[in-house]
Amino acid sequence: MISFLLCLVIMIAGYFTYGKFVDNIFGPDDRETPAVAINDGVDYVVMPQWKLFLVQLLNIAGLGPIFGALQGALWGPIVFLWITFGTIFAGAVHDYFSGMLSERNNGDSIAEVTGTYLGPVMKTILRVFSVVLLVMVGTVFAVGPAGLLVKLLTEKGVSGVFAQTTVWLGIILVYYFIATFISIDKIIGRIYPIFGICLIAMAVGVIIGIPVHGYHIPEIFSHFSNMHPSATPVWSFMFITVACGAISGFHSTQSPLMARCLKSERQGHFVFYGAMVAEGCIALVWAAAGCAVYEATGGLSTGLAEILQGGQSVAIYDVSVKTMGSVGVILAMIGVVICPITSGDTAFRSARYALADWMNFDQGSFKNRLILTVPVLGVGAFLGFGNTLGFLSYQVIWRYFSWTNQTLAMIVLWSAAMYLVKEHKNYWIAAAPATFMSAVSATYFVMAPECLGLIPAFKNNTSIAYPAGIIIAALFLGLFLRAASKRSNNSTKKNGRRTA
Repeated sequence: MISFLLCLVIMIAGYFTYGKFVDNIFGPDDRETPAVAINDGVDYVVMPQWKLFLVQLLNIAGLGPIFGALQGALWGPIVFLWITFGTIFAGAVHDYFSGMLSERNNGDSIAEVTGTYLGPVMKTILRVFSVVLLVMVGTVFAVGPAGLLVKLLTEKGVSGVFAQTTVWLGIILVYYFIATFISIDKIIGRIYPIFGICLIAMAVGVIIGIPVHGYHIPEIFSHFSNMHPSATPVWSFMFITVACGAISGFHSTQSPLMARCLKSERQGHFVFYGAMVAEGCIALVWAAAGCAVYEATGGLSTGLAEILQGGQSVAIYDVSVKTMGSVGVILAMIGVVICPITSGDTAFRSARYALADWMNFDQGSFKNRLILTVPVLGVGAFLGFGNTLGFLSYQVIWRYFSWTNQTLAMIVLWSAAMYLVKEHKNYWIAAAPATFMSAVSATYFVMAPECLGLIPAFKNNTSIAYPAGIIIAALFLGLFLRAASKRSNNSTKKNGRRTA
């Protein structure tokens, strides 16, 4: 358990040290925030800092740090290192800048922010990409809980109308419509902090229950090897699999929600960087549980692989019961049913934000919100019911989510780096993780079975993918440094002319 505790201490210390370093470089000040300046009573609403933190945590987390961490535990305790250092130097930096740059740009959604620093072409690409991604995420987080509710109810002997997936899907979508449409402080601001606390309590219960019930967390130094039963390469599959809990592009679509509710820029360190560190701690707990609760055979995580074959929700339920008993059943229900729903409705709300920013459509008006909410939820309902009734399947598309998620994170980090160049500040805090994530995304794309790995010669071919990833990352860094140098030279010339 020494490795786990050490990683936990490093992550918490990272919030107070590196997190503060990042915050100081950005330089929050006392300017009027969008929540105060615009305050439309719907999306731009001042909320207390503690609520901002808990809502941000739930928005970015949901089941992400649990699902990803359990899958990541298949590689063994080495996943602790990615969760710890990925959170401090990449994920929390990504979340901080996605929130603070949105705040500095009137609460704009991430596509608009990215376009401001990377140009109109990238803005157009991300406008389309982000809306499609958010609707897809929202739909999946409606269909999944609906199916799980039916399964749990039928096991308890419930039959009739409430044993139908379509009925529960309809109920969830009606809730989504209400939560997407009304003021952010009416439901999200009031209820979500409670579920955020439950998410934290769930992680605390698991980590306490592990030693109490006789389980032992393996150490990194005695298991410093690839323990994946399928021998799936660590690089870059583990880095793509554990997205939420280390770094996730989806978070950048959620940060503007809270950026529109900050009373002061000085809250950003706690709300954005802090929420990501909290998510990293949750992910670390669940990764430890995956390594501790299930047996390894021949140095491979065979026990965990077996339980995951029944689905991630089954694994969550199983871990909760084994570590927390009857209390775990209640928390597991909250985890596998309510948490996805809370991520789903904020995904649809973010999609409305993105469309409104794209079309320059004021959302203070009841009518204008209705014009965007109805089609967004309409598409979600079409996809959801289509999937439930069996005539539509987007499972193949969903397989691309992990890669596109990390690629979005890469783009946001490059945007942050360009902002820092523009402000003549230390851009390496964003450029370094952006380069790393460029290598991760490129390597994965070249060899993953759902990407270029569809070609037999490329599938899991590390001898091709590894050099390709390094070359592409170096190319991106080179292009960035060239742009940074050009901007610096232009700035020097302008200053020279002013002096003359």
